[in-house]
Amino acid sequence: MTSTADSARLRAELDSLTTEAFRSELADIDRLPTLDIAKIMNGEDATVPAAVADQLPRIAAAIDAVAARMAQGGRLIYAGAGTAGRLGVLDASECPPTFNTAPTQVLGLIAGGPAALVTSSEGAEDDAELAATDLDSLALDRRDTVVGVSASGRTPYAVGAVGYARSCGALTVGLACNTGSPLADAADHPIEVVVGPELVTGSTRLKAGTAQKLVLNMISTITMIRLGKTYGNLMVDVRASNEKLRARSRRIVSLATGATEAEIEAALTATDGEVKNAILTLLGGVDGPAAARLLREADGHLRTALHAARGTE
Repeated sequence: MTSTADSARLRAELDSLTTEAFRSELADIDRLPTLDIAKIMNGEDATVPAAVADQLPRIAAAIDAVAARMAQGGRLIYAGAGTAGRLGVLDASECPPTFNTAPTQVLGLIAGGPAALVTSSEGAEDDAELAATDLDSLALDRRDTVVGVSASGRTPYAVGAVGYARSCGALTVGLACNTGSPLADAADHPIEVVVGPELVTGSTRLKAGTAQKLVLNMISTITMIRLGKTYGNLMVDVRASNEKLRARSRRIVSLATGATEAEIEAALTATDGEVKNAILTLLGGVDGPAAARLLREADGHLRTALHAARGTE
């Protein structure tokens, strides 16, 4: 049971957070017409990209460090509670279909486990040891990166995850929405996107959640670009697991090469449907096995493999 002293301490902590601040000018917002509330909310959301922009140098530095470790076989692991945890799981789950990553290459941990994705498990966020247990099961090493995500920057689960990861030699990133946060202090790469008070006091699924989503998009997407998972802005490592993605695969090969439909079909057939390999056969003038070998030697970077293919012509 929480003591009176602990309750008072927690309240004092919340009072000090910008994400928890009360905005007196919005005290009568429930009396406004719906359109007016929507306009206010839209205006609030428009401030988020600028807050993210303030942290771009730190975000870029973190991404370069993540990519360097993943290039050595490391994993990217998000850890958070509530909305922050769900956003991490969402970002991780979209990497396999978008970039053809292995299911274990980008992971999302949420306090309370998978059930917390759909049913609130608020008490789990207070358990720093739970984060250590969750990460211990993954056998972290120095090639891995753990990104703790917490709007307040004080959530014990996220802070505990970063602390445990550092003890294992893993790279750590702390993503928060308040300055001077324990999470940022604990991480190798602190990122504090200060979005200010929410429209609904303390509802950090709003601006804070939007900011976290934007930063997580950057971390995963730009890391994958650095790892050669794209060719220009084309998703050349896309996994064609359904009809829509198979059609997208053909379109990507077309955009990259300008080849005819017949040439595209032949290239995809010769490379077992691998988009990157098909592009290399068409642009590099090599067959399927050679394309696979060149890409393997280039660590999956299509531009490097293409240069090598053209150099052998």
